[in-house]
Amino acid sequence: MSQRQVLQVFEQYQRARTQFVQTVAELATRPQNIETLQNAGVMSLLRPLLLDVVPNIQQTSALALGRLANYNDDLAEAVVKGDILPQLVYSLAEQNRFYKKAAAFVLRAVAKHSPQLAQAIVDCGAVDTLVICLEDFDPGVKEAAAWALGCIARHNAELSQAVVDSGAVPLLVLCIQEPEIALKRIAASTLSDLSKHSPELAQTVVDAGAIAHLAQMILNPDAKLKRQVLSALSQIAKHSVDLAEMVVEAEIFPVVLTCLKDPDEYVKKNSATLIREIARHTPELSQLIVNAGGVAAVIDCIGNCNGNVRLPGIMMLGYVAAHSENLAMAVIISKGVPQLAICLSEEAEDHIKAAAAWSLGQIGRHTPEHARAVAVANVLPKLLSLYMDTESSEDLQVKAKKALKNILQKCTNLPALEPLLHDAPPNILKHVVGQFSKVLPHDSKARRLFVTSGGLKKIQEISADPGSPLQEYINTINNCYPEEIVRYYSPGYSQTLLERVDHYQPVLS
Repeated sequence: MSQRQVLQVFEQYQRARTQFVQTVAELATRPQNIETLQNAGVMSLLRPLLLDVVPNIQQTSALALGRLANYNDDLAEAVVKGDILPQLVYSLAEQNRFYKKAAAFVLRAVAKHSPQLAQAIVDCGAVDTLVICLEDFDPGVKEAAAWALGCIARHNAELSQAVVDSGAVPLLVLCIQEPEIALKRIAASTLSDLSKHSPELAQTVVDAGAIAHLAQMILNPDAKLKRQVLSALSQIAKHSVDLAEMVVEAEIFPVVLTCLKDPDEYVKKNSATLIREIARHTPELSQLIVNAGGVAAVIDCIGNCNGNVRLPGIMMLGYVAAHSENLAMAVIISKGVPQLAICLSEEAEDHIKAAAAWSLGQIGRHTPEHARAVAVANVLPKLLSLYMDTESSEDLQVKAKKALKNILQKCTNLPALEPLLHDAPPNILKHVVGQFSKVLPHDSKARRLFVTSGGLKKIQEISADPGSPLQEYINTINNCYPEEIVRYYSPGYSQTLLERVDHYQPVLS
């Protein structure tokens, strides 16, 4: 065989390998092909090609493996069991930028599925190599490495700590200062994943100077970047008063309020989440938000969106109102109650209704004035209906019941309470009757209205155990009226009168 023929054989073999990896990479983009590729043992065929002498074959085989591992955790597990990770990690440090991006993609595709698979990435020494890639000249390599580190960190505190211990945080903070938007997004996302698990991890991110750089990007025109920036600041602020104050000191107010009007739904949601995480800590932080116009802005935001986008704003109003009478009144003055009442009626998801019920309970629990503001929005019958509905989730029933009790114990607005006399079960009814027993002895106009509206008649129809709190309340109400009026509205009194007619002997002249 001539030298030319030998070279032709090698060229054919190279073309065949190239065609094979390219075809597998292409087939792996379509879910319907995955099972067939897996059954054909494609993993074991791709593995040796990671060390091929031709760089393009190496890169494409890594890309194919990444696409397969990305599909489900079984295939990701096959990458781990096939001893592919050590080869990837070794090559990640040695090869060109195209291969580094492909190798980082495989690591990300494996790590994202579960803490166990992410731990396998850590155990093979990939984190240190990925951190080195954060210093690469090519922004695409930095982005791929940051993304892989984020997929490792997101699972739990131990994996996040492994990423932190490798020195990734200062380099990620440098990445968010790079000009490339895609790199900024991924670096901010990874900082968010690192911060979410514990105050200590969040403090590490803060100590690297992340807050100031993140805060500067709140008004960046790129919606996807804003999502990640707001998420990262939320994950930092949620842990403690000190961390929340550090976020506030970066002068995020009032600029963050403009994000509540952003056309992007996730930007709205994440900005409301950030405000919620700050508000929940102390009355002082909530007051700062009120002073900045944050409560009114959140209420407007709730009115302009639906579903889960509303949820953090709904909860934020509850956290603000829970702190004090004055803060709850700020929510009322900003017309928060009618908006929460709309959410309670409109939303289909029980967890959103439960949040609205909880927030209304926090607003109404302070004083009779607060309870009145909630009651006149016709919220009480709706809360009762949700509590009694067997289709409601357990959490919704619990929160509706708690909100009802909170509001009822302060409510002196009797017209708003009266419909509940007819529909409430005994455990709620005692609170309703209790409020009537507090108000009626001191209000003659209310006593008259209670008779003409049929309330007194309804009270006589209630059966209560002797000596129970409910019976005591009924006795107190009855003592507000002449005995003959109480008898007149008692069940069976009309029959008694008819019997008296039957037995009455007229006086004949």
